[in-house]
Amino acid sequence: MTRRRSTQRPQSAQNAVLVICSALFAASALNVVGAQMAGVPAAGYKREAGVPASALPAPLREIGFDQNLNQQIPLDIPFVDEQGREVELGRFFGARPVVLAFVYYECPMLCTQVLSAMATSLDVMSLEPGRDFEIVTISFDPRDTPKSAAAKKAVYIERYKHPGAAQAWHFLTGDPPAIERLAQAVGFRYTYVPEEKQFAHAAAIMVLTPDGRVSRYFFGVEYPPRDLRFGLIDAADRKIGTVVDHLLLYCYRYDPTTGRYGALAMNLVRAGGVVTVLAFGGFVLVMRRRETRPATGRG
Repeated sequence: MTRRRSTQRPQSAQNAVLVICSALFAASALNVVGAQMAGVPAAGYKREAGVPASALPAPLREIGFDQNLNQQIPLDIPFVDEQGREVELGRFFGARPVVLAFVYYECPMLCTQVLSAMATSLDVMSLEPGRDFEIVTISFDPRDTPKSAAAKKAVYIERYKHPGAAQAWHFLTGDPPAIERLAQAVGFRYTYVPEEKQFAHAAAIMVLTPDGRVSRYFFGVEYPPRDLRFGLIDAADRKIGTVVDHLLLYCYRYDPTTGRYGALAMNLVRAGGVVTVLAFGGFVLVMRRRETRPATGRG
């Protein structure tokens, strides 16, 4: 009977490993509830095959994002916050990673989608604004004012009601040199279309490290909470998040061509092997303790 138990226990340990791995992936899946797939990368307008660049409208040839990963942004750029106070960009850096979004406050459609999607993704995450990260929204329209920034902030703080959100989400305006300097640093290309009386621009948000380096780009108008959470944890050098987050990040890697995190098959196998060894080692330890108890009692 003793031998029969010893041959069955390893199988039980393997089953336990499967349960643990399933729990880890289930925990990851919880982070993406309520969000769909992110949009495709927007490095610029993507034309159909065979269509020459000259056939595109001029504004669409000029907009997009150049991924300046690990680029240090200038933190001495002056802006004005929603309360009309002059602030340097560096005021919002130093302790926590920053989610950065370029929009303009009178945008008729796309900017609203960007901010709404960002608020939705942040809202389902357990990471807290002001404690784990900051949010900086900057208008690239120099005609925007602190009043329009305050009005836009009121709308999104009403949607994103996490404690500390009002203090951690900053809506800024600036003059053309300040806006252009930061846009160039993060690779954001946009243009004004006089005929339409609006800006042509691509959609994305960025995550920056606490010291102001560009860490991640998330493209489109939908940002899976799992990916955004991973991006913040990576940018913070894994000083935020849970143990489960850190284990999952071993099995996922950011892909700059898609702006998403994808699974690494080899690391999944390695992680499974480590969990198997730990589970089997725990089983052996428990069995040895059980074997020593009767002898101790007889003594």
